[in-house]
Amino acid sequence: MNRPVRLICACLLAAALAACAPIVRNHGYVPPDDQLRQLAVGRDSRAEVAELVGRPTTEGVLGEDAWYYVQSRFRQSGYRAPQEIDREVVAISFAADGRIENIERFGLERGRVVPLSRRVTEQNVKGVGFLRQLFGNIGQFNPGDFFNE
Repeated sequence: MNRPVRLICACLLAAALAACAPIVRNHGYVPPDDQLRQLAVGRDSRAEVAELVGRPTTEGVLGEDAWYYVQSRFRQSGYRAPQEIDREVVAISFAADGRIENIERFGLERGRVVPLSRRVTEQNVKGVGFLRQLFGNIGQFNPGDFFNE
């Protein structure tokens, strides 16, 4: 083979390998832990939360009793459809007087919604129904969940 043909083949091979490299995209915003630590449960109001971490793109389904910050990571390789590889949700719920009642961080672990951190003023944790809807049916159905196994 002569030199120009080798050069063209090498360029085509390099382009083909680059096309197969995964592309990672981030969607949404979740406030970092250092900003969340500055919020005090039972003390800070909606206005103070909005000033410190910003307003969310999603609010509670039945009103403004909770704010949800959602961030997802997707990976796409070549021609394949994008796959969600990570999702994180920060849920800040408010009491009737507008003060922070709960601050919770949820993530995915093996396709299941798991709490990563939680600061709660009372035992009842609100917003789980919405989070389950938000995360959808990711993962596999396990009948053992109904029997606490």
